[in-house]
Amino acid sequence: MTDVSRLMPVKVMKIVKEKEEEAILQVIQEAKQKGLKISIAGQRHSMGGHTYYKDAVVLDMTEYNRILDFNQEKKTIRVQSGATWDDIQQVINPYGLAVKVMQSQNIFTIGGSMSANAHGRDIRYGSLIDTITSFRLINAEGEIIQVSREENKELFPLVIGGYGLFGVILDVDIELTNDELYEMQTKVMDYKEYAQYFKEEVKDNPDVRMHLARISTAPDSFLTEMYVTDYVLASEEIQKKLGEYNQLKEDQHTWITKLMLGLSRKFDWGKNIFWDMQKSYFMSTNGSLVTRNNVMRSESKFLEYEHQSKTDVLQEYFIPINQFPAYIDALRELLSEEDLNVVNITIRYVQKNEEAVLSYAKDDMFALVLLINHGLSGKEQEEATRVIQKMIDITLDHHGSYYLPYMPYPTKEQMLKAYPRTDEFFQKKLRYDPDELFTNFFYEGYK
Repeated sequence: MTDVSRLMPVKVMKIVKEKEEEAILQVIQEAKQKGLKISIAGQRHSMGGHTYYKDAVVLDMTEYNRILDFNQEKKTIRVQSGATWDDIQQVINPYGLAVKVMQSQNIFTIGGSMSANAHGRDIRYGSLIDTITSFRLINAEGEIIQVSREENKELFPLVIGGYGLFGVILDVDIELTNDELYEMQTKVMDYKEYAQYFKEEVKDNPDVRMHLARISTAPDSFLTEMYVTDYVLASEEIQKKLGEYNQLKEDQHTWITKLMLGLSRKFDWGKNIFWDMQKSYFMSTNGSLVTRNNVMRSESKFLEYEHQSKTDVLQEYFIPINQFPAYIDALRELLSEEDLNVVNITIRYVQKNEEAVLSYAKDDMFALVLLINHGLSGKEQEEATRVIQKMIDITLDHHGSYYLPYMPYPTKEQMLKAYPRTDEFFQKKLRYDPDELFTNFFYEGYK
C-alpha cells in the first residue's frame, strides 16, 4: 500500500472496507485482541504515511459514506466520515446552500479533511474546525463517544488535525452557508504589492468572499510576478439569477492542464508558456459569474500523475501577511542556488485560529502551496529533503509554519518550532491510546 506520492510503499496486514458501524467496531475489537495496529484511510492524498503502517489493519472509510441528516432551515448536515465534499454538494446545491470550508478540490473525504484540519479559498471562514459542531468517535477502548466543544471537549481539538491517531470518526455535524453568485476579478501585479493589496482591497472589503493568487515559477518572472483572483459578491439583482448558474460543473479540458503541467515539469520554456497561458485565461474571465459551490469544485483529475522515475509532492508554508515580501526574497535566493523543480505555487489566506492543538494558523497567514517534481531514487529523495528543510528553515525564520499532511521532510526540531504544542499532542495521544492501537508513519516519525 502507498499514497498518492508513491514514495513510501509498505506491506500492510489487510485493507478493510466496511459500510456498517457494527462491522467497524468488530474490526477494532479483533485488532485489539490480536495485538494489531490500525491505520485509517480516506482518499490517501496525504503524502507522509498518514493513512497506513507496516503490517497494520487499514480501515478504508470510503464506503462508509451516507448522508444521515440535512436541515435546510438550520443550515446543517450530518454525514458519515467517508462521504466526500462532492457528496455533500450534490445534496445541498438544489437548496441554495454551500459548504463553508473545504479544500480547493471536492474529492476528499470528510474524515480525512477533519484529520488534516483543512482550509480553502474562503477568507471569511478559517480552518475546517470552525465549521464542525460535533462528531462521534470510536476510541481506543472500542467505545463510541460523542465529541463536541461541550462533551468530551478535550478530544475535539485533538481529533481535528489529529491525523487519525485518537480513533475512528464515524459521523460529523457540519455547518453550512448560503450559495452565492460571485463576480471574478483578476489582476496582475508585482509580488511587492501583494500584501498591501490584500490588506486594503481584499481583507477589508466585505464583498470579497473568496480569494486565490499564484506567483510565477517561470524562469522569465521567477517569484516576482503574480496574478490574483477575487471572488466578489454580485449585486442583489444579480443574485436573483443564481438558478441560471448553479448547475454543478465537472472537470473540463483537463487534458490541456495535464499537458502544460507535463511540459512545465520538463522544460523552462514550458513553465514560461504555461504561466502566460494561466494569466491570459484568468484575465479573460474578468466579470464572469460563478457560484460558491462551483468555485469549490476545482479540477482534480489534472493532479493525477504517474511516471516511472519521478513523482509530484506538495509542500505548504504559512507566512504572516507582513512577512510576505521578505519571505519571497529569501525563498527566491535559495531556489536560485538549488536544483529543485518547483512547478507551481498557489497562494490562499487563512485566518488566525489556534483552536486545534496542532494549529498551523498562529497568525493571519498567507498559505503557499508548492507543487514540486523530483525523482523516486533514494539519492534524489535525499537531495529534495535537504533543500526542502532549508525552505522550512526560511519559513520558520519569518515566523511561519508548515502543513503536516505531506512527506516527513521536516526534522523533529522544525516540527517543535512550527507547532509549540507538539509534546502536549503526543502526551495526550498516549493518555487516550496507551497501547498505540491507532498509528501511522507520521506518528512513528515524530512522536
